Amino acid sequence: MVLGKILVIVIFLGIVAAMGSALYFLVKDRGDSDRLARALTWRVAISVSLFALLFVFWWAGLIQPHALYP
Repeated sequence: MVLGKILVIVIFLGIVAAMGSALYFLVKDRGDSDRLARALTWRVAISVSLFALLFVFWWAGLIQPHALYP
């Protein structure tokens, strides 16, 4: 399960990197190019893949949901 945790962290860092590059393109290009939209599209795609990975981990029994309040 350690590999799964590392994979989730790497994917999360990819989401943050895509958001950072979108911010950079927003400031640098002033929204005039397609690079901003492409970076945000990547962020959404990576986020969906993270959700799917977490769902597969839950389905396989590798992670268990828990209540916030006991």
